[in-house]
Amino acid sequence: MSKAKKAAKSAAMIMFFTLASKFLGFVREVLIANKFGSGWETDTYFIAMTATTMVMTMVGTAINTTVIPLFSEIEIKHGKDRKIDYMNNILNVVFFLAIILIVLGWILSPTIIKIIARGFKGEQFDLAVKLNRVGLPIILFMGITFIFKGFLESSESFAAPAAMSLPFNLIYIVFLLGFSNKYGIVALMVASVIATLSQVIIQLPSAKKIGYKYKFKINLKDRYLKKALILTLPVLIGSAINEINVIVDRALASKLAKGSISALTYATRINSIVLGVFVMAIATVVFPMLSKESNKEDNMDSLKEIMGYGINTILIITIPAMIGIIILAEPFVRIFFQRGAFDARATIMTSQAVIYYSIGMVAMALNILLNRVYYSLQDTRTPMINAAISVGINIGLSLILVKLMGHGGLALATSIASISTTLLLINSLRKKLGSIDIKNYLTCFIKSIIASLIMGIIVYSIYNGLFPLAGGRKILDLLIFLVSVGIGVAIYFGLCYLFKIEEIKMIIDKVKVRIKK
Repeated sequence: MSKAKKAAKSAAMIMFFTLASKFLGFVREVLIANKFGSGWETDTYFIAMTATTMVMTMVGTAINTTVIPLFSEIEIKHGKDRKIDYMNNILNVVFFLAIILIVLGWILSPTIIKIIARGFKGEQFDLAVKLNRVGLPIILFMGITFIFKGFLESSESFAAPAAMSLPFNLIYIVFLLGFSNKYGIVALMVASVIATLSQVIIQLPSAKKIGYKYKFKINLKDRYLKKALILTLPVLIGSAINEINVIVDRALASKLAKGSISALTYATRINSIVLGVFVMAIATVVFPMLSKESNKEDNMDSLKEIMGYGINTILIITIPAMIGIIILAEPFVRIFFQRGAFDARATIMTSQAVIYYSIGMVAMALNILLNRVYYSLQDTRTPMINAAISVGINIGLSLILVKLMGHGGLALATSIASISTTLLLINSLRKKLGSIDIKNYLTCFIKSIIASLIMGIIVYSIYNGLFPLAGGRKILDLLIFLVSVGIGVAIYFGLCYLFKIEEIKMIIDKVKVRIKK
């Protein structure tokens, strides 16, 4: 199987599991709301979870990002046994660090809750401290989860890491349906701990299958352990810098019309569907491939080929998504969000933010992949510097555009900052790798844009032509929306095939062969 076909198959599997996990996650949130409402207990639970997972989420993501290139380097240069040896070393180090964090978390829990939830008093404060302490084992399980995820993905074993959110959400759902009425909010936190543990357990069989055996070993002098620390720090700093964007946007939005913060939040979630499901799947599959090639001598051509496949695939997915979301922003928000307290005004505000965020969708998607290219080359400094530049551009533009366009200006500033910094990343990559096939990317970009614009015009005409038939009935409106989108997808893929976009042609030819069989 060629690398492109293998990558496509793995990406499709990750997308399937991600979509299934998101659906189960939605069911989980609905059940939490149904069983516990939206009162002081749920507020306390979410604050306690934030206090428990905030630091480890950033640290774990940074570890996962940096260990994949290191695992690949060790396996290529020193063999599989050395890779497993390093896996055990870093696993044991993280285990003891997590234990230290748990002990400190237990002792400092009242102080932590006072810092992140100043308004909590009396019974609510005591409950928050209790929930935080009950949830502390999550720190340990998250750390182990991210290490196993990195180990498996570096070996191009994606099934278990992609599927680990399924048992996570199912444990929540089982608890909420069968036990929540009897045991209450504290037991919900216990369920959270068990759900996090399940993410470790589901990865163990796959790890054993590729040769992993646990061994107690700690070697603090291991040069790869020190290298992991050096590579992780810039990723952590970059993550912290990116959080500044969110803080600045929320601070500026808080001075605008009521509902501006909510509009930005909902718009971000809508755009993250494409980035979280499709783009992350591609980046997840391509990353270990890039890491392996970057550690082979005189193999930059192969690395560039894999990178090119990733870039073109992202362009093919995100360009039509961008056009489609811009065209159908208002009906999408109206159909899926407008009910109850979410009125027509909220729909207009949210759809405006969606449109302005979508302008930068392609750049945001490419940014995810390009950062992985740098990480595969064990360069975490350049993405960190790029993140700092992005924040600077975003803050400057936000201060200007918020006065002219309100919350829409904040969304547009984020998009412009993403476009600017993605171009900077590409330019830096050209200097780092030498010549890259810009002509091929531009050709794919132009063909996708033309196909997407034609699709967009047709979809817009179909939806607006059929919309009067709905007569205000939401079911019919949804049906017209889905039919329009379905026709649009078919038209786009057909045009891409006619334009001879290689990645689409390969998929359609494969489907045609399957149909003939």
